[in-house]
Amino acid sequence: MPLPSVVVLDYGSGNLRSAQRALERVGADVTVTSDEDAAQGADGLVVPGVGAFAACMEGIRAVLGDVIVDRRLSRGRPVLGICVGMQVMFDRGVEHGVESEGLGQWRGTVDRLQADVLPHMGWNTVRPPADSSLFAGVSDERFYFVHSYAVRSWDPGYEDPNRQPPAVTWTRHGEEFVSAVENGPLCATQFHPEKSGDAGLALLENWVRSL
Repeated sequence: MPLPSVVVLDYGSGNLRSAQRALERVGADVTVTSDEDAAQGADGLVVPGVGAFAACMEGIRAVLGDVIVDRRLSRGRPVLGICVGMQVMFDRGVEHGVESEGLGQWRGTVDRLQADVLPHMGWNTVRPPADSSLFAGVSDERFYFVHSYAVRSWDPGYEDPNRQPPAVTWTRHGEEFVSAVENGPLCATQFHPEKSGDAGLALLENWVRSL
């Protein structure tokens, strides 16, 4: 049986090769590319991201990543966002007083965490819901975070009727923030599973097995 095919979207941002290696370790056939046809045709699409929200959105739009993500999700095709790749799935990001439009797959605003120490860098625990598929077998583990911005509230009234109800995972650093979301074909993590050792690999394996 062929391995599940995964495209890591190359739009000039993110830990592309580390994500590629981690996904290959858990049994995926991985291509790093910005090619639209490849990204549409793969079993799974990973949207990575590091740095500023606005810069990531500019890069995503430059390779038609906004179109790719929207079309995949409209057909129920899996997408996984990582770090800023999670943040851009929301309506908007606010950094240094500048507001940028996101992909709008989820309602919410990414803004600066209220914490004594920023960035939030290092290992932290997560609190996934009991019915999480992404965190099956790894709910008591720690994951690696590097960020100063996050989604600090979730609108419970927002549910896309074409997807399963969202399963939201929370973490605390100074305050509560959304650290992962599972919503039908769209999943995302604020932390870096590719940098999170065995726990991160187990989470990625859960996702790859679902493809």
